[in-house]
Amino acid sequence: MKILATAALVGLLVGVPASAERIRVAVASNFAGAARKIVERFEARVDHQVDLSLGSTGKHYAQIVHGAPFDAFLAADAWRPELLERDGLARSGSRFTYARGRLVLWSATVGLVDPGGRVLDQGEFRHLAIAHPELAPYGRAAREVLTALGRWDALAARLVRGEDVGQAFQFVASGNAELGFVSYSQVRQLEGSIDGSLWQVPENLYSPIEQQAVLLSDREAARAFLRFLRGAEALEIIRDAGYGAP
Repeated sequence: MKILATAALVGLLVGVPASAERIRVAVASNFAGAARKIVERFEARVDHQVDLSLGSTGKHYAQIVHGAPFDAFLAADAWRPELLERDGLARSGSRFTYARGRLVLWSATVGLVDPGGRVLDQGEFRHLAIAHPELAPYGRAAREVLTALGRWDALAARLVRGEDVGQAFQFVASGNAELGFVSYSQVRQLEGSIDGSLWQVPENLYSPIEQQAVLLSDREAARAFLRFLRGAEALEIIRDAGYGAP
C-alpha cells in the first residue's frame, strides 16, 4: 500500500496520471497521416492510448452535437470548434490552431498540371474535383480560387464535389477526375507512390485555412494529448507533412 501511494504521489508531482486512459479523438481526414505519427510519438512517451476517428469535419461536428463520446476534436476549420465552444459542448478556452492548410491543384497524371495553374484556362480535362464548398474549408478555398481567377461559372459543369477534401483526393487518385483541388499534405504523403503534377496555389487567392483543435472532455489523457499537439515534436511532424505551423 505504501509503495502504491508513493507511486501515485510521484505521478502527480511529474504531471503523469497514476492510471492510463484510452481516449477518442475526431480528426479531419486531410490530417490523417500527421495525426497517426503524432499519436505514435505520444503513445511512446505516456501510458495513454488514442483511438482516431478520421472523417469529414462536418460529419464529426454533427456527431459531437448529437452526443458522440469524443474527447478531443481536430477539425479542418476554425468555425466548427468555435461553435462547439460557444454552445458549451467544448471546454472554454481550450481552442487553438494546430495547423494551417495549404491548397494545391493536383493531378495523378505527370505534366497535366503546370506550375502556374494555366490548365484551368486551357480546358483539357473533363472533371475537376473539389471538396463541397458548403461543407468543407478546402472546398470553400477552391471556390474562392476559381472565383478569383474568373473560372467558377465556366467550370461549374465539370466540378465533381466530394464530401470532404479526402474524398476529393480519392476522385483524382482513382482517375475519376483528371485533376482537383486538394490539401498539399495529402500529396506529400504519397512519397512517390503515385506520380503526378501540381500547382501550389498562391495563398493570396483564398482565405487562410486555420485548422483548430478543441477539448471536449475533462479527461487528463485528452488534455495531455492536446498539450503534446502544441509541442515542438508535434510541430515538426506538422511542418514535415506540408502544413504551415501556427
